[in-house]
Amino acid sequence: MARAIADAFGPHQKQQGYLQLSNGDKVSWCLGHLLEQAEPEAYDPLFKSWRLEHLPILPDQWKLVPKAQSKAQLKILTQLIKEATELVHAGDPDREGQLLVDEVLQHSKVSQTKLKQTKRLLLNDLTPAAVRLALQQLKLNSEFAPLSQSALARSRADWLYGINLTRAYTLHGQRQGYQGVLSVGRVQTPVLGLVVQRDLQIENFVSRDFYQVKAHLTGADWPFSAIWQPSEACAPYQDEEGRVLNRELAELVQRKTSHQPAVVEQVQQQPKKQYAPLPFSLSALQIEAAKLYGMTAQQVLDTCQQLYERHQLITYPRSDCRHLPEQQFSQSAAVCRAVTANSPELTEMQQQATMSLRSKAWDDSKITAHHAIIPTDKALKSASLNAFEAKLYWLIARQFLWQFFPPYCYLEQQALIKIAGGLFKAQARQVQSLGWKAFYKASQKEDQDEDADELQTLPPLTKGQPLQSGQSELLSKQTQPPAYFTDATLLAAMTGISRFVTDPELKRILKETAGLGTEATRAGILELLFKRGYLQRQGKQIRASQLGRVFIQSLPQRITAPDLTALWEAQLEQICHQQQDYPHFMAQLQPEITRLVQQAQVSAEIAKTAAPQKPAYKNTRRKTAQGKAAPYTKRTKVNKVV
Repeated sequence: MARAIADAFGPHQKQQGYLQLSNGDKVSWCLGHLLEQAEPEAYDPLFKSWRLEHLPILPDQWKLVPKAQSKAQLKILTQLIKEATELVHAGDPDREGQLLVDEVLQHSKVSQTKLKQTKRLLLNDLTPAAVRLALQQLKLNSEFAPLSQSALARSRADWLYGINLTRAYTLHGQRQGYQGVLSVGRVQTPVLGLVVQRDLQIENFVSRDFYQVKAHLTGADWPFSAIWQPSEACAPYQDEEGRVLNRELAELVQRKTSHQPAVVEQVQQQPKKQYAPLPFSLSALQIEAAKLYGMTAQQVLDTCQQLYERHQLITYPRSDCRHLPEQQFSQSAAVCRAVTANSPELTEMQQQATMSLRSKAWDDSKITAHHAIIPTDKALKSASLNAFEAKLYWLIARQFLWQFFPPYCYLEQQALIKIAGGLFKAQARQVQSLGWKAFYKASQKEDQDEDADELQTLPPLTKGQPLQSGQSELLSKQTQPPAYFTDATLLAAMTGISRFVTDPELKRILKETAGLGTEATRAGILELLFKRGYLQRQGKQIRASQLGRVFIQSLPQRITAPDLTALWEAQLEQICHQQQDYPHFMAQLQPEITRLVQQAQVSAEIAKTAAPQKPAYKNTRRKTAQGKAAPYTKRTKVNKVV
């Protein structure tokens, strides 16, 4: 972003930690959050030891400390801020982007006069024209204080939740004989709860037989089949999803409808269009790469960072958006030329693309802090891509090229047939033009399943047309348990978490707030759950470990369900829109944390999930130059710290 801003001004020189513009201005940058919440011992040295009597830890005056890896850049920024006569905040146009720059301004002890005059630059398109336009529309940074307060509330709430509940449950676990850390988080714990719940559903699932009757019909231009639609009178013999569980009933329908006259009751034909999927957000890319290549969320994120930073072949990857700025449409031809240079196997697709077509992807009203992930107009020069990089680039490029193809068009056909008083439904899909799907089926080597209604084509039918049924067929099937989570389906569950909430209002909130975690944090959350030993892989399946299962069963449902996250997100959104304020949110939060700490307890089963661990010691015994062990020095006990 700093380079894009500097480019809009023309020639510039790179200095240590900033870019020097020809007009004397300087553009510098953060590396994510340069400051972080202080550890508990910063508030009281006694808090370094984990004790139940210290909980809950509720700071009166919050402290931020520089991140170790960012101290050098923070020092440079602080000096530049002090020297500047005017400041422009150019962080991402969302609440985290607002907060992380505001934190640096506060840390640098900017005078109130300079702070009030600080301007705000809002960018979600980094083309020179878009940057120059945004620079002409600067606003006062103070107008965006509610965004900063919302992000600050989220940060401090997560600290209170994670620090206090992790310590509470870890200490209770120690009393039961478990010596590890029992980590609790506002997002990680509901995600673990999802996996545990799914595992239990599968284990407790009892398969049931259900039955369908298929009629085979003649008398039209060609034969076709239809499936029996049970009437309301059959309700006592059906499950909650309308499946017939009584074999005798299905056999009766089979006998009654075999070799009988039939008549067409209703015919419907509706033309449908399916537009190409939009360019990727990070989560959408992670889900697709997990399906096609078995890549984990972290592998996708790490690979994307290489494509973005090292090769400069894709745009910013940590995006939650699937749309593009309208101004970028004019650059499409250059991007497509780069795509064929970097991924020659897409040449035929690029040649058949209609570059004048403008899909729904280009829509300024739907751009968030960053636009969708697409290829850049840069061609790969010397360094070659590794296998994962090549696969992800191909996926991103293919998704972009699809935006220049017409929709997949088909005719959706449905007919209702009456046979011996029973109603049967026949449906089919008649393809009219493949559009973008001409290149979809060739590329989806592992996703070739066709819809069942695509396997037949209905003949021309009219209402009242007489037909004849042949021997009806009894189909015996079994209900199936839900599938174990995989990387793809667990990420999809995190992004569409509202499906797992029963309260209608909370379901609406979570639908609007885009799920558990953010694009930038979901991969890290899953990795942490594996690292802690709560989750484990069995092939492509993700399952809860015994530790993860017992731990979730020890926790109150309020912690393991996504509902609390929904509630918090609603309140944080209200702070953004000044419908609630930061002090009110925090005042409500502290009693809640206190209650949750008081409720903390761990089942004795937790001790059986792992062998008791001895205290960790720092062994200072080293080898001499000859490879022999040197004499022991004093061994120092190392405290476990989350």
